Amino acid sequence: MKNMNKLLRFELNKSGVRELLKSEAMQNILKEYAEQKAGEAGEGYSAEVHTGQNRAYANVFPEAREAYFDNLENNTLEKVIRS
Repeated sequence: MKNMNKLLRFELNKSGVRELLKSEAMQNILKEYAEQKAGEAGEGYSAEVHTGQNRAYANVFPEAREAYFDNLENNTLEKVIRS
């Protein structure tokens, strides 16, 4: 009980965190999530994963013309991402 009052300090290994955020495992997680959301949006939506300088990221976007206009009229992607 005496030691509970001491503060625990740690320093993140920035290069290690960056490596984790860019890893293939993280890319697979992002791809799975993005493809799920593209499927929920409906036909004509696609997903892709990119690796940036510091991390991997995913995009879901309307690939077909019909999906593009559906998204403009109904905010489909916003609704799907928020659900």
